[in-house]
Amino acid sequence: MTTVLISNDDGIFALGIRTLANTLAQKGYDVTVVCPDRERSATGHGLTLHQPIRANIVDQLFDSVVTAWSCSGTPSDCVKFALSAVLDSPPDMVLSGINHGSNLGTDILYSGTVSAAMEGTIDGLPSLAISLASYTATDFTTAAEVTTQLLEKLPPIPKGTLLNVNIPAVSHQEIAGTRLTRQGLRRYIEQFEKRFDPRGKSYYWLAGEVIEEIPQPQAKDAAANIPTDIEAIRENYVTVTPLEFDLTHANSILSLQNQGVNSLLP
Repeated sequence: MTTVLISNDDGIFALGIRTLANTLAQKGYDVTVVCPDRERSATGHGLTLHQPIRANIVDQLFDSVVTAWSCSGTPSDCVKFALSAVLDSPPDMVLSGINHGSNLGTDILYSGTVSAAMEGTIDGLPSLAISLASYTATDFTTAAEVTTQLLEKLPPIPKGTLLNVNIPAVSHQEIAGTRLTRQGLRRYIEQFEKRFDPRGKSYYWLAGEVIEEIPQPQAKDAAANIPTDIEAIRENYVTVTPLEFDLTHANSILSLQNQGVNSLLP
């Protein structure tokens, strides 16, 4: 039986994680859920270091065969806690999601969903971050079915690699297929809206809207003919983007070395 650890950043009550966990359990997977006890979106890869982490077993929210825990920490905390304190042995796979909303382009830098899956990758486990590319859709059934199909057919994931999966919010019949993609560029028009609390003290609320109609980044090496995740999701493809936690820009090492960076100081 395949063992799966599932986490998220939308919290224990999110419909996406419940749908995914129950669907996999019904298909015979051994499922353990450990996720935040509340919404922890856009927390990136943050960890809780200066206060205790509290965790509790959760009953009734999930299928009876699913073992579920809620945790007061971040998504990355949840995966660390699960691997170190909940599971007796490493799972076969770590899944994060199904996130309510896409994680495309530079969104991944802030995404708690991606970071939870990346924690599994850092620990040497095959890991996927899974997102439904809509903030308004409320049916995760198709996304869960697509995820199970991917798990059944995926080739081995290279070590040190996370697969970031975005699923279009359309019916199964409308999905155009899967596309191996590269990370696109997604930016926002951001503004801090000034507001006042009932006592007249000011506070600020981060707001803004996404910009997608911008030039896509130049592809790296072998990815020259690969579409971006942003381009492919527009055409109703399930996007599969390989990511790695090694942020070293290899080409720049040679360039800066040739420009004498190693000898800047005596």
